[in-house]
Amino acid sequence: MSAPSGGGASRDGYGSALLEMVDDDKVVVLEADLGKSTKSCMFRAEKPSHTVSLGIAEQNMMLVAAGMSTSGYVPFASTFAIFTERAFEQVRNGIARPNIIVHICGSHGGIHTGTDGSSAQSIEDLAIYRTLPNLTVLHPCDDVSAKHLTLQLRHHNRPSYMRTARNKVPRSYSEDSVSDLEIGKGHILRTGSDVAIIACGVMLNEAMNAAELLSTNGVEATVVDMHTIKPLDVELINKLSLECGAFVTAEDHSIIGGLGGAVSECLVSNNPVPLERVGVYDRFGESGQSDELLELLGMTAQDIADAALRSINRC
Repeated sequence: MSAPSGGGASRDGYGSALLEMVDDDKVVVLEADLGKSTKSCMFRAEKPSHTVSLGIAEQNMMLVAAGMSTSGYVPFASTFAIFTERAFEQVRNGIARPNIIVHICGSHGGIHTGTDGSSAQSIEDLAIYRTLPNLTVLHPCDDVSAKHLTLQLRHHNRPSYMRTARNKVPRSYSEDSVSDLEIGKGHILRTGSDVAIIACGVMLNEAMNAAELLSTNGVEATVVDMHTIKPLDVELINKLSLECGAFVTAEDHSIIGGLGGAVSECLVSNNPVPLERVGVYDRFGESGQSDELLELLGMTAQDIADAALRSINRC
């Protein structure tokens, strides 16, 4: 299955979803001085009465959001992924522990933040938030899927953390095909019986390109958009472990604790099969263009294809 034409950044889909909820008086939007970058500014422009700008005060934003939730609103609070980490204690004790429904969006996650450098490149956010009970963790791949999943959060019964990205990538979904997307369920974009490539976020495009590279050498890969990191689609992974017998994970994140860690835990607890993880290997990023960093850190389509062959050879 080839990707639909055009391109979009997942942060744009988040903003579009908020805008679509503008007539819902229960929805409130909170910002930490970065509404233009996270795209929550789209909602603010149409409904300033339901937008709260907290300034550079992420810890305060999380607790204000929790308070608004307990007052009957459905808060969507956004900033850069790296800055959500400043408020981890507030997310833990003020949102996740009492299971208060607040939907957090961390934009500009991963090394794709590029020239902003390692201090701004959150490569650990998915792992951090995956450890918190009650919290749903999402990482959509493009604007179409981000919009669809954000709209589902309006009636989601748990707090959530969604990571979005600045970079535009080829769309993996069209308005028609995205209707099957569901929180907590991985989505198969390509089928093959030799290896399963499980990807999330901007790395889904690299995974699809890797599958094409493998196909030219007679190796057919299943490619899964695992947009929900928690709860993980254990049923799908177990099914693919029997059908494919070898796995690769691909994520713009540390291989420790994120998608690779989640899939590893699932496999070892159910049906252990070979797995190779493609992502950031226990280091910080550095300043550079996205393509340069993918090459430097071994996260290109070719790297994923090579990892697939290593996984197959371990069977």
